[in-house]
Amino acid sequence: MRFWDASAIVPLLLAEPATKRMRALAAADPVMLVWWATEVECASAVARLQRDGDLNDEGAARALDRLSQFAGAWHEVDPSDAIREAALRFLRVHPLRAADALQLAAAFLVAERRPSSLALVTLDDRLAAAARKEGFALAGA
Repeated sequence: MRFWDASAIVPLLLAEPATKRMRALAAADPVMLVWWATEVECASAVARLQRDGDLNDEGAARALDRLSQFAGAWHEVDPSDAIREAALRFLRVHPLRAADALQLAAAFLVAERRPSSLALVTLDDRLAAAARKEGFALAGA
């Protein structure tokens, strides 16, 4: 089982340079662990591409259908006070955005504060750097 960041899930929904690599990772270990807000983050990415004209209505609908299928099968880490506290600490020590700090905190807590016990899948450079410093193994980076 791996913890998947939204940045690594979007290429499973849309054709992107990292799609082949992310599909191979998902096929090798299909049990996906994600943060509670991951579905919203992925839908936001699809909507942004559609608004910007990089994705037509039909492509957006297909991507959102795929997202719904993934969301129906993945395992979510629910919000908690412990995740909020860890995210606040990560914001103080790493140059992360709020959503990335919450992703990292969710992975940290689900790994029972032993990050070397869980691989994290992300295509976000800042999140990858922070995860590496915290002791996570990175998959797909």
